[in-house]
Amino acid sequence: MGCLVSHLAAKFAFFPPSPATYTVKKSRVGGKLTAVSTALGVALGVDDSSLDVLSVETKRGNKIVAFYLRNPSARLTVLYSHGNAADLGQLYDLFVQLSANLRVNLIGYDYSGYGASTGKPSESNTYADIEAVYECLETEYGVSQEDLILYGQSVGSGPTLHLAAKLPRLRGVVLHSAILSGLRVVCHVKFSCCCDIYKNVNKIRKIKCPVLVIHVSPWMHFISNSPFVLVFC
Repeated sequence: MGCLVSHLAAKFAFFPPSPATYTVKKSRVGGKLTAVSTALGVALGVDDSSLDVLSVETKRGNKIVAFYLRNPSARLTVLYSHGNAADLGQLYDLFVQLSANLRVNLIGYDYSGYGASTGKPSESNTYADIEAVYECLETEYGVSQEDLILYGQSVGSGPTLHLAAKLPRLRGVVLHSAILSGLRVVCHVKFSCCCDIYKNVNKIRKIKCPVLVIHVSPWMHFISNSPFVLVFC
């Protein structure tokens, strides 16, 4: 029964767009990656020199796609974990606006099994995905956790809090329409068990940095040592 409930929770957590809204092509000269919209047949950010399309390998053997947008005025970087039923092709315009308006560098990525990323979506894979992206930020772009803000929307709150619990010196965390746990969303229960996924209600206790919560209703279930700002829509 436990495995069945866990499988059900996972099934409701992941809705990758099918087909994906973009493909990735490698240039014959230099091997640079380009993302191409499947609807329009044109490259995303074709005239945008600030966009890097990346392929990042995770410790679980999947290759995930990430978009890195640099802003010359930026001091901070945002690592964006999106919600379900979306991929990078749909989010590119949003990323451009966020990077420009907030004056930040921004990296967004597709979970395993989303967009042009390989593998299948699962809780464990999303954890490996965000860890690989963070390692890429460290090694390729020299980003330290002190200058990093993690942003998680909906199911993206799971990998966001997973990584945030490991990084005590983060600049901040943003939780947008986050979930308490998989079972709490699917079955409307008020407890956790071994078969639950994304036990955010427990992981939030480990966060040391400031947290901004954006949600339609209060998250009074949370107990944390971090300073909170709550915004209810």
